[in-house]
Amino acid sequence: MSEENNNGVSHEDEGTIHDVTPVSGMYENWFLDYASYVILERAVPALEDGFKPVQRRIMHALKEMDDGRFNKVANVIGSTMQYHPHGDASIGDAIVHIGQKDLLIDTQGNWGDIRTGDGAAAPRYIEARLSKFGLEVVYNPQTTEWQLSYDGRKKEPVTLPVKFPLLLAQGVEGIAVGLSTKILPHNFCELIKASIDILKGKKPKIYPDFPTGGTADFSEYNQGLRGGKIKVRAKIEEYDKKTLVIKDIPFGTTTTGLIDSIIKANDKGKIKIKQVVDNTAKDIEILVSLAPGQSPDITIDALYAFTDCEVSISPNACVIIDEKPHFLPVNEILKRNTEQTVSLLTRELEIKRHELMEKILFSSLEKIFIENRIYRDIEECETWEAVIETIDQGLEPYKPQFYREITEDDIVRLTEIKIKRISKFDSFKADELLNKLEEDLKETEYNLAHITEFAINYFNNLLEKYGQGRERKTEIASFDSIDTTIVAANNQKLYVNRKDGFVGYGLKKDEYVCDCSDIDDIIVIRRDGKMMVSRVADKVFMGKDILHAGVWKKGDERMTYNLVYVDAKSGRSMVKRFNVTAITRDKEYDLTKGAKGSKIHYLTANPNGEAEIVTVKLTSGSAARKKIFDFDFADLDIKGRGAGGNILTRYAIRKVELKSEGLSTLSGLDLWYDDAIGRLNKDGRGTLIGRFNGDDSILVVYREGSYELTSYELTNRYEYQKILWIERFDPQKVISVVYYDGDSKNYYVKRFQIETTTLGKRFPFISEANGSKLLVATTLLAGKVEIEFTKGKSREKFKEELVLDGLIDVKGWKAIGNKLSVHSVKKVKFLGGQQPEENEQGSTAAQKSTATAVEEETSGTSENVTPPKKPSASTGSKKEDNGYGAGETIELDF
Repeated sequence: MSEENNNGVSHEDEGTIHDVTPVSGMYENWFLDYASYVILERAVPALEDGFKPVQRRIMHALKEMDDGRFNKVANVIGSTMQYHPHGDASIGDAIVHIGQKDLLIDTQGNWGDIRTGDGAAAPRYIEARLSKFGLEVVYNPQTTEWQLSYDGRKKEPVTLPVKFPLLLAQGVEGIAVGLSTKILPHNFCELIKASIDILKGKKPKIYPDFPTGGTADFSEYNQGLRGGKIKVRAKIEEYDKKTLVIKDIPFGTTTTGLIDSIIKANDKGKIKIKQVVDNTAKDIEILVSLAPGQSPDITIDALYAFTDCEVSISPNACVIIDEKPHFLPVNEILKRNTEQTVSLLTRELEIKRHELMEKILFSSLEKIFIENRIYRDIEECETWEAVIETIDQGLEPYKPQFYREITEDDIVRLTEIKIKRISKFDSFKADELLNKLEEDLKETEYNLAHITEFAINYFNNLLEKYGQGRERKTEIASFDSIDTTIVAANNQKLYVNRKDGFVGYGLKKDEYVCDCSDIDDIIVIRRDGKMMVSRVADKVFMGKDILHAGVWKKGDERMTYNLVYVDAKSGRSMVKRFNVTAITRDKEYDLTKGAKGSKIHYLTANPNGEAEIVTVKLTSGSAARKKIFDFDFADLDIKGRGAGGNILTRYAIRKVELKSEGLSTLSGLDLWYDDAIGRLNKDGRGTLIGRFNGDDSILVVYREGSYELTSYELTNRYEYQKILWIERFDPQKVISVVYYDGDSKNYYVKRFQIETTTLGKRFPFISEANGSKLLVATTLLAGKVEIEFTKGKSREKFKEELVLDGLIDVKGWKAIGNKLSVHSVKKVKFLGGQQPEENEQGSTAAQKSTATAVEEETSGTSENVTPPKKPSASTGSKKEDNGYGAGETIELDF
């Protein structure tokens, strides 16, 4: 047995003394070593080539095995294990990860699907080889720095000489000890173009592009640094009024996980659907069938709010530079990768120049050696040294023309020329070869002198060879924030026990109030004049003697409370109108002046600011001469909840009764249309389209030649790419149209008023025949068009101005219309018109007439019109500042 003294020294039986290291010190040193190892050798990629060590070793092993044919992945794993001191599972996962990016490796077999989450087949069943792109940009043994492998038996690259911003193209994710990295994949073509811009001295902006597609908001990307955030959404469209279709999914999710999140949201009552069907094959297609009575627009917002149809990704760009982790913005990473590419191209050109100069030198020596028959002078030499000296003397007159001294090795190479080559030596071919080598040398020296131009050409060549089919998949957009309390399905029923003061969805035996969702806030006003807002729950105590309970919406300026209360201190009865737009949950607010004993006589909650008339009855013992009188709440202004109100009467009130319902005292709701996202808003984003009241609706005219009436709900979604104009609907307006009929091959003009009242349905107002297209659509008065036409067989062109109002009377929207001209029309140009007078609604410019037009040119007669291409819009004339398309001309390129 050994004993230990107070100094931490152990005394063995024989008296030998050993030093003991404290465990704390061992832990500190070992942990730092381990953390450094994981950061440098496992999790974080190098800036130079964008690879983690395991990925670099895989790429090196693939190059060693490369013979142009596919190799079993199991064999690749075995070859990689010569360089990578870890298990085969990590190598196999890394190979699959590289292969699924479809950039460096050509794959064969079942490699899984990142969209569905399906894994790859076993390594013995799948095959891989290096792609042409990988071979071209990743490898060059002459510019590679080498090191010994972990066991000293093999050589492996420190980093691979990648001549491309591969790190940003592939993206990477890794978790180390104490830090992590997450660099998102960027678009192949955009990276090349951005590198070219950097070489031209510009400062490009780059944004991620995900293989799963979708739509992304990069407004908070922060160049990929910590603290940045990206919102990515699935692409959801209306399949029909009862079905939604999901066509793209957010990056990092799978179709299986997405469907599970939808089902969970439905089970929790956040959304209401009947079923979800996954039809994903070559393309993603998930069908979501809606429950009866559910709005497609609201359900789309709810899917974004409560499921994985919208995810938030937080990037964290961390890379290894000089064996240390660094956090860099993606623009800096791109700049350094571009500079590295230029540096590698320079080194390659320098190596090529040296090789060419050596070839020219030896070809010249060979030519001199053979043409001057120096080889005959060595026939009489008896020693090797004499042979070398004789040849050297023969070359002496020509040495000044060479760029370096002639060495013994050069002379030895001359002695190795075979007699057969000497006998067949062709001086003319030798001169041709020298000329070709000298031309190559001049070209190489030119490229070195103009290395930036050479690098730009290099990147353009990559784009031309490999850029096809690598267009951006993720659409860049701006997202509006979704109010979850608006889009959440009403999955609960709210009840109230007024006497005992309880509110909640669990009080099923008490008074029903309204439907609500389980994330709503509930407002309660009691008879003692106290108000409180709390999160809805199964059962919440909010004070006895409840007068009003309902769902409270934050920032709702239209919900107006009309109140009559008695102030206990002065005895006066007060009247007030107020909004409740902001509160602190579970805090009591006093709606009276705060005197103890104050109480409410009368209270109503009015969703649209209605102001009723009430009858006030005073007590019989009152000294007032008039004991019954009416009061109209419309005479009061709407103020904050803390206002004391106006004096209604100084006498005691016996009762306040409703006499008649009132109308809203609020002005119409001003709405703006944001054409960047196709949504309505009240916040002034986009263009003002009008002021809306009651049953007003919105008119949407589409480029395809159809119109649609919609409500003015803020949850509406519009296909902004297809919209010609959008405005507040005025049934008195006349729409004048010029269109081409693809069936009869003629141009028609028609004028009509909107007669339909159905909301949410498109009505085509031009021919639906193949090749038909809308040329002019306007609500301007006396709209004019200029037509260019030919008469008969003559090729002479004539022009004529036509006033649309005089060509045809107003007819139904289904009418075909009249022919625009009896002659062969070649071109139609809209010239403008007059704005109609403002209506009683106080319309803005967006409510006034809107005009659109295209110039249409045909070849030959009107019977030979080419079917239209996909339209694109550009502004043709000045737009009024406060109107959406008011009086503007939009030219469509067919």
